[in-house]
Amino acid sequence: MNESEAVHSGYPHWWDVYYAVIAAVVAVAVTVADAPPARRTVALAALAGMAVLHAVAGRRLIRRPGDSVAAVVVMFVQIVVFGVAIAAMPVATWLMFAVTPMIFQMAPTGLAVGAVLLVNAVPLAIDLATGTGDLRADLVIATVSAASGIWLGLWIIRVLEQSTSRANLIAQLEASRAEVARLSHEAGVTAERTRLAGEIHDTLAQGFTSIITLIQAADPELRDERLALAVRTAKENLAESRAIVAALAPSALDSGLLDSVRRQASRFTEETGVPAGFRSTGEPRDLPTPTEVVLLRATQEALTNVRRHAGANEVAVLLAYTPESVRVVVRDDGCGFDAAATGGFGLPGMRKRAEQVGGTLTVHSDPDTGTTIELEVPA
Repeated sequence: MNESEAVHSGYPHWWDVYYAVIAAVVAVAVTVADAPPARRTVALAALAGMAVLHAVAGRRLIRRPGDSVAAVVVMFVQIVVFGVAIAAMPVATWLMFAVTPMIFQMAPTGLAVGAVLLVNAVPLAIDLATGTGDLRADLVIATVSAASGIWLGLWIIRVLEQSTSRANLIAQLEASRAEVARLSHEAGVTAERTRLAGEIHDTLAQGFTSIITLIQAADPELRDERLALAVRTAKENLAESRAIVAALAPSALDSGLLDSVRRQASRFTEETGVPAGFRSTGEPRDLPTPTEVVLLRATQEALTNVRRHAGANEVAVLLAYTPESVRVVVRDDGCGFDAAATGGFGLPGMRKRAEQVGGTLTVHSDPDTGTTIELEVPA
């Protein structure tokens, strides 16, 4: 940020009060000065014109810089009107205390320095033109005024630059704190998922495996349909447990989203014997981990629903990458269902996860054509 931008961005409200106080003091001095009424009237009219110009255009250009040419034009008009006030009443020179800061706020630093020298030369030019006044005294005053005005303007710019830099630094620190908090939250969520995955693997999955092993080891002559049903139920629940572990464990995405979704389709075929074709379109690319987890979980949940409820003969899984979004589509030719009347946690959970990453879940189901579940998230 350059000096002019720093001044514009750091324009405080008290500048308006400062200008008003200086203008009021000078107006009082002009009013009580011993001079012809016509000269006092001209000086007061010039001071009023400067105040109106600042209120209507000057302060707007300072607060909302966008047209530097307009700001410079307004500044030079102010200088000209200021010269008229001095020519009418030399006591108006005291308004220099307001004009100098205004110049530094409306023009780039180099031009502002030149304008301050110019405005301090106005009383000298009037002395030379009218032959009145003490030229030597006015020269000393103009020199001191110009030097102090330039020093004050540069000091103000420096202070405002530092204030702007501090404000930017504070904003960056706040953004960094927010990012650290987000990363800490994600790390905590990941750690909790890993813990749950380990608990499920060590308890439910191991228990289902033991049940299956014990039943299958029983005397074949003692087996009946109930034992067969128990084996099937245990196998289904074992598959559910493995799916939950795969969804919770970060390692499910170690090989990337594309390979993970392809692996889910292959595992579905191995476990159910139902063909599950996989296809991808577009150029694969890395996505934020929360987004990839949502897409993978949607695939797992959709395939689980197909295995448990659809009675499908064929399943198709599509992973589509586009510049604007990434979609995962799971389509089956099963019996279909009424999506509006579906209970449980499957579809509501998928929809809630999609909303967490700004995605949308679409479900189409019909007894004649089967079910299509599509989850789309912005890229």
